[in-house]
Amino acid sequence: MAPEKIFDELHRNKNVFHELLCNIPKEITLWSQTPEKWCLMEVVCHLYDEEREDFRTRVKCVLEDPETPPPSFDPLIWVKERNYKDQIYDHVLSNFLKEREASVQWLRTIQNPKWSNTYLHPKLGPMSAYLFLTNWLAHDYLHIRQIIRLKFDYLKEKSGEALN
Repeated sequence: MAPEKIFDELHRNKNVFHELLCNIPKEITLWSQTPEKWCLMEVVCHLYDEEREDFRTRVKCVLEDPETPPPSFDPLIWVKERNYKDQIYDHVLSNFLKEREASVQWLRTIQNPKWSNTYLHPKLGPMSAYLFLTNWLAHDYLHIRQIIRLKFDYLKEKSGEALN
């Protein structure tokens, strides 16, 4: 897939996230089937942090200096360290959508990007800027599916109906 098509999809997904996540009652944003599973609040905080500190940063690092390791992080630790459940849902969602807009604008302004630039990860092997870009889009799709599943499971539990 051409990088420009991925930019378009990332932009389109901003609108998908907006439609899936706006105007949701607090009860639903904090609901999860089990304590180990994420609620919508945690998903939105994760998307916001990943947008700022993972994908955009990693793509930029590998494009600009593939010899330098991208910053390391652990998104699972962020959930507790950053108190995701105590955040203000609408505020975090708004920030995520703004960051996504900034990411897409940035991607569209890169001059002569070398998508084949590769960082040699000591355990995972070669990781190109294009690999990080495509994983950014894949990450969107995984969380869109997760959001829909959370909403479906909430409906199923609260309605008491045997939904398929």
